[in-house]
Amino acid sequence: MSPNALFQPFTFKGLTLPNRIVMAPMTRGMAPEGIPGAGQAAYYRKRAEGEVGLILTEGTVIDRPASRNLPGIPFFHGDAALSGWAGVVQAVHEAGGKIGPQVWHTGSTRAGEWAPDAPVESPSALVGPGDPRGVAMTEEDIADAVAAFAKAAADAKATGFDVVELHGAHGYLIDQFFWGGTNLREDAFGGATIRERSRFAAEAVRAVRAAVGPDFPVILRVSQWKQQDYAARLASTPQEMTDWLLPLVEAGVDVLHCSQRRFWEPEFADLDPVLNFAGWAKKLTGATTISVGSVGLNSDFMTAFGGESSAHSPLDDLIARMEREEFDLIAVGRALISDPLWARKVRLGQPVEGFDAAHLAELN
Repeated sequence: MSPNALFQPFTFKGLTLPNRIVMAPMTRGMAPEGIPGAGQAAYYRKRAEGEVGLILTEGTVIDRPASRNLPGIPFFHGDAALSGWAGVVQAVHEAGGKIGPQVWHTGSTRAGEWAPDAPVESPSALVGPGDPRGVAMTEEDIADAVAAFAKAAADAKATGFDVVELHGAHGYLIDQFFWGGTNLREDAFGGATIRERSRFAAEAVRAVRAAVGPDFPVILRVSQWKQQDYAARLASTPQEMTDWLLPLVEAGVDVLHCSQRRFWEPEFADLDPVLNFAGWAKKLTGATTISVGSVGLNSDFMTAFGGESSAHSPLDDLIARMEREEFDLIAVGRALISDPLWARKVRLGQPVEGFDAAHLAELN
């Protein structure tokens, strides 16, 4: 099929992208002492030169204790880190690209044997259902975390980024508030329903919107699945999804970045229309949506953590969905690690590379 649907310009919140391809945030963990430098600038610049419409950086750390779960994850606070990010922005803009940081707090999640110096924090001192770790956040901790997200967003705008994305997925802090299995709080930040448990996210979004003003684009990444439980679901019906996502859009989110492990899977298999997560989110909220999940590859991205590579797979299904406007943008992950020119090659009809797991150890 012709890839033309992937290469139509798209405008949201005054930002015009040359095409519909987004570089998905992918943890690389190669920022010594949390400071990005020339390596990160060159890495993101190559993807801009390869014609990616919008680059989203790997997750970057807000100013809270124990807010990352691996060493080498870059900070998004402090003069040294922000100066490093300014160099990344300059490199991408010089190549004609657009870029935004993904800002996050990894909550109480684990990643290997490494542990931060301070106790990890989460809504109810749980990393998963029935799995205690760290400390439960006080209301003061929650207020400070909300302020830290807002400060990061303001710094993103001041540093010259084009958008900012909050990570609210995959079992990290914001998602631990969403999930009934990890949010057992009895105060205003807990509750029996997804709408009640979304209060923390809504307050963070409102604070971010106030910090960046009405015209700066704000993206929120969300998922049903968690790294703690791939089968977890926050919303089992369209009404539950509306209760979850619509208040966040009303709070100030412009774009919902809807993470699936496989973008082609239907969100509600027994319902018509047959849409994926991003398709249903767009239908229910009216927001711009980004879909993501194993794009252009023949295996689930979770296999990469086991050292498995993936071959290229045809894009016909993706193109068909873009042609019928099921969602607005598509994020590409591993394919862009191994082939920085992936977007340009797709546009020109040239052969593209698959994903080589060995490239995870490189920042090229």
